[in-house]
Amino acid sequence: MKDSKTRRQFIRQLGGASLLLSSGNLPISAAEKDLHQRYLIDIARPAGPADNVNIACIGMGIMGYNDVNTALRVPGVKLVAACDLYRGRLERAKEMYGSEVFTTRNYKEILERKDIDAVIIATSDNWHARLATQALAKGKAVYCENPMVHRVEEGLPLIAAHRLSNKPMQIGSQRVSSVAYAKARELYKAGEIGRLTCIEATWNRQDALGAWEYTMPPDGSTATVDWQQYIKGTPAEPWDPKKFFWWRNYRAFGTGMAGDLFVHLLSGIHFITGSKGPEKIVSSGQIAYWKDGRDVPDIMTAIMSYPDNSDHPAFQVALQCNFISGKGDTGTLRFIGTEGVLEMTDNGFVITHHKMPEAPGIGGWDSLSTYPKAMQEQLKEQYNARWTAAQQRSNNAPPTVYKLPDQYDEHLDHLTHFFDSVRTGKPVVEDPIFGFRACAPCLLTNQSYFHNNIIHWDPVAMKVVS
Repeated sequence: MKDSKTRRQFIRQLGGASLLLSSGNLPISAAEKDLHQRYLIDIARPAGPADNVNIACIGMGIMGYNDVNTALRVPGVKLVAACDLYRGRLERAKEMYGSEVFTTRNYKEILERKDIDAVIIATSDNWHARLATQALAKGKAVYCENPMVHRVEEGLPLIAAHRLSNKPMQIGSQRVSSVAYAKARELYKAGEIGRLTCIEATWNRQDALGAWEYTMPPDGSTATVDWQQYIKGTPAEPWDPKKFFWWRNYRAFGTGMAGDLFVHLLSGIHFITGSKGPEKIVSSGQIAYWKDGRDVPDIMTAIMSYPDNSDHPAFQVALQCNFISGKGDTGTLRFIGTEGVLEMTDNGFVITHHKMPEAPGIGGWDSLSTYPKAMQEQLKEQYNARWTAAQQRSNNAPPTVYKLPDQYDEHLDHLTHFFDSVRTGKPVVEDPIFGFRACAPCLLTNQSYFHNNIIHWDPVAMKVVS
């Protein structure tokens, strides 16, 4: 298998060569090798009968197919059933995975099957909590796409349902499984950027598909879509193909930019910093360009204040998403500290160091030049007597660059970790508590936008503070 060969090569690189590059030529440490060996699972090993995991996917849209295709790269994983409310996607499932795959528009038929070990939930957001709760109650392990819940009040009940079930449940934010994020966390905690003060996080797009105007099938209708099942739990309304195939654009079914993209950003932020979440949230936005009937913004900004606690100092997070950005499809995630910046990239991260000199400085853009010349000379003489030349210099280390091999796939690692938990019962890498602490502030970003107010949040108790 090509995937297995590629991964074997990658594992060997992790075990025997440095992925950490800089002008200082830092070698890989023994501790780092151990981290990689513990954090990764070599999926190239053959799967025995005890390793077999039968899965089903509920929701065969874009992420459903992506999750299934990635899951099937893990040896021992087999797709036995698929559910979707649109008939065409079930036909495609049989084309992709074989006629023996059981397909249905009734998710309950999936949950009643005794031969299914784990369920992937990749439906519209408004169904996540309901399906996850029922799947756990039926003894299924659950892999649930972001955001974990559609409404904040669904979070604690779902966490309770997970605890009661004693089954693995992992949330689908793959950055939590990335070895680049693991190494970034290690260096952040080692003080490489000093004391964290703020984080800049952006996600930009500039095309119709990126703005969720997906290609619609020509046969979409109540004859091919179970519309009544889809709108259960929402006010009755007539068939609307946009609200089914473009559901991310509607509050009744999706969670907009915040619930989709901000959650991924916060997941990475919380993983690296060890934070449980912000205590204050405020947002602003508008529908600037994609005026297609959607009722969620296509430009959004949120500011989140994180409290000083034993996990981290107080810091601010600025989140922005722009679906009509002249920059094109770009994104940033920068951790700005008192002595440097950690910036995540598509294939790793870069740390630049900007450590202030011990001396406060004199001259340049300074009031010194506004004083009489004799006084200037006197002040400079006093300054040089107090501060040595070394104290007046910035001792900045060269940048640190961490790069992953081109073939590395954090999504594959994330699902591999999940199936390892299904097989062994060990804890997942992103449980519902972590998932809820990442998604709740994002859902509250929507609440702040729609109600034009500041939201106060208790990240430990995971409750809105009135």
